[in-house]
Amino acid sequence: MNYKFKLAGITAVFLIIFLSMAMKAKPKKVLFFGDSITQAGVQNNGYINLLKKTLDPNQYELIGAGVGGNKVYDLYLRMEEDVLNKKPDLVFIYVGINDVWHKLGARTGTDYDKYLKFYQALINKIQANGSKVVLCTPTVIGEKKNDANEVDADLNLYAKGVRELAAKNNLPLCDLRKAFVDYENVNNTNDLEKGILTTDKVHLNDKGNQLVADTMLPFVKTP
Repeated sequence: MNYKFKLAGITAVFLIIFLSMAMKAKPKKVLFFGDSITQAGVQNNGYINLLKKTLDPNQYELIGAGVGGNKVYDLYLRMEEDVLNKKPDLVFIYVGINDVWHKLGARTGTDYDKYLKFYQALINKIQANGSKVVLCTPTVIGEKKNDANEVDADLNLYAKGVRELAAKNNLPLCDLRKAFVDYENVNNTNDLEKGILTTDKVHLNDKGNQLVADTMLPFVKTP
């Protein structure tokens, strides 16, 4: 009788352990969808790696899905494989720099109306796939203050468009453009065009990556 009681007790303990393991919540899967800035985000002191160091890996799984040179329609074309098939819980859409920057030189940028249409299409597809979405405004193409950089007018317009899409779709806005401009206003005392948050006017140095990580962190943690 005692033997049967002990056996039942051991069985119950193992059952509790099994159920607790089965019920253990899966890590929140967060995907960062973007261009070369996001591609570099998983390297060295990239912003995604910095977020990984901050967050508990048992609670968060962070995935970088950045490709150098990508514009908004490139993201749309590879969305199925790089986003939808991975079934993320949360997706940061961080694109726009190349859409503006590439208007210079080769003139292969994206017209404003097409940028918004493709961006809205990304939102629709990702939400339909069951993921939450955070919209990010593009950062900088040159670090001079007071809109003195060559394409600041366009960049401000595209950032404004992202803000409007966030409001229209009732989505959270990670306003990286504002964060960068505010930082430059305080810290770029010599009005340099690079070297404060970027290495080359666009791609992020360690401080730029830290600023992006710090600005994104509350959105990652939001349930």
